[in-house]
Amino acid sequence: MNLVGTSMSCPHISGLAALLKAAHPDWSPSAIKSALMTTAYTHDNTKSPLRDAAEGAFSTPWAHGAGHVDPRKALSPGLVYDCTATDYIAFLCSLNYTIEHLQAIVKRPNITCSRKLADPGQLNYPSFSVLFGKSRVVRYTRVLTNVGAAGSVYRVAIDAPPTVVVTVKPTRLAFGNVGDKQRYTVTFVSKKGADETTSDAFGSIAWNNAQNQVKSPVAFSWTR
Repeated sequence: MNLVGTSMSCPHISGLAALLKAAHPDWSPSAIKSALMTTAYTHDNTKSPLRDAAEGAFSTPWAHGAGHVDPRKALSPGLVYDCTATDYIAFLCSLNYTIEHLQAIVKRPNITCSRKLADPGQLNYPSFSVLFGKSRVVRYTRVLTNVGAAGSVYRVAIDAPPTVVVTVKPTRLAFGNVGDKQRYTVTFVSKKGADETTSDAFGSIAWNNAQNQVKSPVAFSWTR
């Protein structure tokens, strides 16, 4: 079952979302989506990357999104990236939608863009889309909420293409209680000349401990 990063409209995904909501009635839609995405897997039983059903070649996140969902792991993801409706409205405002379009999308007549994100990529989303344009440096901040055991400690693991340097601060997150939130900042730096030789590239940022792996796919693109 494929779970792309931008849609949960497939019937099987909707069914799994309903299952998670029944198990965790206090979870928001964003927390449920995060649990499904960050526990998905991108390799088959032989540890080979997933293949694109259309051509049989190894697929990328453009095709498989976050990967195949794992319902068992999604029920206990450890950490989630949570968002509110207000956060999503600020995200839409940062995309410069008109007020009329916003009202049609969110079904609220009194919507304003009094708050907007400085960059759409700052939405507290379980994946990263990094576009290198005029600047070779892109920096985003995310917040993780502990839905696992009290006293959980996670350490970061970075997978990056050779054309990009990725640093995460801090590299260790400790959660004293269930519901605690911790913030981290990730900096992506495109190496000199990468925009001349690279089209798209992919990686991941994962927060790991003995019980959980909370993995976010990262997609890199360059403008010329």
